[in-house]
Amino acid sequence: MSKMALGFELNPILVFTEKILPSRKTPIAITTSRKYSQIRSSIEEIGLIEPLSVRPAIAETDQYILLDGHTRLLLLKELGISEIACLIATDDESYTYNSRINRLSTIQEHHMICRAIDRGVTVERLSKALNLNSCTIERKASLLVGICPEAAELLKDQQFCTDLVRVLRKMKPTRQIECVELMVSANIITVAYVQAMLVATSAALLVEGKKPKKLSGISSEQMAKMEREMSNLQNQYKMVEQTYGQDVLNLVLAKGYLTKLLENPSVARYLRQKYMELLAAFEVIIQTVSLDQ
Repeated sequence: MSKMALGFELNPILVFTEKILPSRKTPIAITTSRKYSQIRSSIEEIGLIEPLSVRPAIAETDQYILLDGHTRLLLLKELGISEIACLIATDDESYTYNSRINRLSTIQEHHMICRAIDRGVTVERLSKALNLNSCTIERKASLLVGICPEAAELLKDQQFCTDLVRVLRKMKPTRQIECVELMVSANIITVAYVQAMLVATSAALLVEGKKPKKLSGISSEQMAKMEREMSNLQNQYKMVEQTYGQDVLNLVLAKGYLTKLLENPSVARYLRQKYMELLAAFEVIIQTVSLDQ
């Protein structure tokens, strides 16, 4: 059995800062960005976490080409660091770093902050390391308070504003699940969207004392209509979710069958002479690429 080749050496090495050559020019505006200040705060508070990725430039030299970590290199030079931990690439391929990066979800960030606090890390130190104020850290730490486990499970891989859960807390668990399912299905996980669903939620599904703010210019009849339409929309989404996979499979099979059918000259000629409308319908199905068409 052949072994899979590793893209990098297993152990990082220390490389002098002046021996690392950037492979691209870092934008000037990066030094004023929020990301830059966050990385700086993290390095100053707890040091470099992720080594730079480099490869030797030429066998005759002792310099290295930087593959990933241009912002970190710029910061480390600014902080006067003379040696940097680096991972050495074992091949020279045109790999685009961070093109398929998985961003940390909001709930994953919440769990990490809670775990750090449980292990004795103070809110003040977390604030410095993440370049966030103490109130933001505390809000992220209490993110899931008042959110039912089922709704949290649906949101676990999503990125969203922490204000979204503030709105969800005003709803009962069953309504939280309904709203989150609708947001995830529509791929619209925003505060404005959940606020609209809160306004269209009946009083029976709201936590006691958490009445939604009435919108100006909307009568009680219009509010009731919004509630009915929202309920109908949720039912339609659930029906589509149940049949979508089978519908897509049927479309693929139908396209394949009709494509082969119309490749037969005799069949195509017969349909063109006798059933022109049916032929046109078949051609539309063949050209269809999604169920939305």
